[in-house]
Amino acid sequence: MFIMFKSFTCWVIVGLSCFIFPVLATVQPKAAFASSLQGAQASSIIDVIDRAHELLGTPYKLGGVSVEQGFDCSSFLVYLFKTQANVHLPRTTAAMHRSTAVTIKRTALKPGDAVFFKGNGRGQVSHVGLYIGKGQFIHSPRTGKAVRIDSLSNRYWSKHYTTAKRFHTAG
Repeated sequence: MFIMFKSFTCWVIVGLSCFIFPVLATVQPKAAFASSLQGAQASSIIDVIDRAHELLGTPYKLGGVSVEQGFDCSSFLVYLFKTQANVHLPRTTAAMHRSTAVTIKRTALKPGDAVFFKGNGRGQVSHVGLYIGKGQFIHSPRTGKAVRIDSLSNRYWSKHYTTAKRFHTAG
């Protein structure tokens, strides 16, 4: 009888530990909670990048602001950040570039940063794309082209790269 009681007690302890430890693991101290908020922000930037990948092949359309119409370079970023992260960006490339968003050095780029280029021959910022990591960015390049991925190390893009802005707090 004692051996049965001992065996029963052991099973109860094992059973309770399977229930209690997972519950305790979900209790978060304040620091962990703050970290999970940053994780939520990082998650929305992942959503922005994932949606950008889904839109590969969408045609360029000057002034276009939707998937159905197509996008120009700045409206592409406006659409992505608004729909996926509830972040409202200035409408034009120049306004994004002039914004008070944090300016990022090329060596400090993180996925979700907006990368800016000069290419109109006047020395002014004229193009923007979304940095996705590993030296690559997604953008809506120009009339006759579609949303695509290019490398910052490409001779053209490397020569015309100017700076980057971070419109999000993740990272």
